Amino acid sequence: MFDVAGMHVLDVIREPERLVLTVETDRDVAGCPTCGVVAIGHGRRRHRVHDAPCFSVPVVVVWAKRVWRCVEPTCATQAFSETHRLVGPRAKLTARAVEWAVAALGHDDTTVSALARHLGVDWHTLWAAVEVEATRRVDHPGRLDGVAALGVDEHIWKPSRRGHDRAVTSMVDLTRDAQRLPARTASGRRPGPVRDRVRGLAEEPADTVRRRGGAGGAGPLPWLRQRDPRRAARRGRCAGRLPRRPARHPGRRRGPPPRPTAHRRAPRPQGRSALQIRGLLRHGAEHLGPRQVARLDAGLIAGDPGWEVTIAWQCYQQLRSIYHAASSAEGRRTAERVIASFPTCPIAEVARLGRTLRAWRTQLLAYFDTGGVNNGGTEAINLLIEKTRRLAHGFRNFTHYRLRILLAASGTRAYRRAPPAHA
Repeated sequence: MFDVAGMHVLDVIREPERLVLTVETDRDVAGCPTCGVVAIGHGRRRHRVHDAPCFSVPVVVVWAKRVWRCVEPTCATQAFSETHRLVGPRAKLTARAVEWAVAALGHDDTTVSALARHLGVDWHTLWAAVEVEATRRVDHPGRLDGVAALGVDEHIWKPSRRGHDRAVTSMVDLTRDAQRLPARTASGRRPGPVRDRVRGLAEEPADTVRRRGGAGGAGPLPWLRQRDPRRAARRGRCAGRLPRRPARHPGRRRGPPPRPTAHRRAPRPQGRSALQIRGLLRHGAEHLGPRQVARLDAGLIAGDPGWEVTIAWQCYQQLRSIYHAASSAEGRRTAERVIASFPTCPIAEVARLGRTLRAWRTQLLAYFDTGGVNNGGTEAINLLIEKTRRLAHGFRNFTHYRLRILLAASGTRAYRRAPPAHA
């Protein structure tokens, strides 16, 4: 249970709020650290330290530490205590407890106060030990080896403070790992009827809509607005208008009280097929099955006479295919085609999106020039920073803040499938 080399357990006491273990080392011979002469025993000293929790209770280790005395008269060392890697000199926490706390701060979304409660110590006691270990890891000379791409972001670490030190610049390693998962491709099930219907719309969407008599960007499409059938029934806009009961004075009521009647449901309004397939319109084309494709095609035929929804859906699929392409060259060609065709779309929202993409053309195509580098990793680290600061209810010491952020964003969380970006 204790599992420490060179130590064995003498006694175990289960107290109401903690577990007390008495241990000692296996060594029975020791040499003087100064002169090397074999020392003799000089009694024992009990050293109490807190270990990692076990059975959901704090663990206190009582080490019966041997005290040795040097028999050499000319030696400057008169007496000395034995040492062990588990417990340092004058330590209050074992090395295993410190490793457990540092790993929890790096892998779990927790706080120092919560870990101190599990260990049965004070916040300052735990942080004094964690700060030493965290500083050692942060100052490791090989921590920044192999960094080839950086993401830069700024945030306010102390919003309540007025001054010049409120903003912090964070740099995130965006270097792709050698074991990166393959990019998702756009191959798969394609909606045949819908694809045949929208064939050629990406090249000349404006002329197609004009020939079909479309609205040409007349604003939001009315049949995509979600409406309440009962409200429409009360206004007389659909069949099955609900009857209105005549008002009665409470003092003139006669006979038994009225029995509760079943709730009358208004009939479903007709002619809103585009509203019924709004969930399918948000899906990728490669995720649609044959039945979904047939339902989507029937809904577009019945509820999209001007082809506005069809064109918007096709533009949406083309925009998705930029980042789902099988290769960078194919994705770049799709991006250039989207940037060139979207601004001429007669639908106002798609045209505005096209003008935005055209204004950011260089930044958009840089994704393919850099091998897929983007600010996704930077924003992910920013979320970890905000979560850490929110859990701690803010920081007053920037050194503590920096160490906590570097531990939380170290990129060593074991549950991730691939090594993520790290600060």
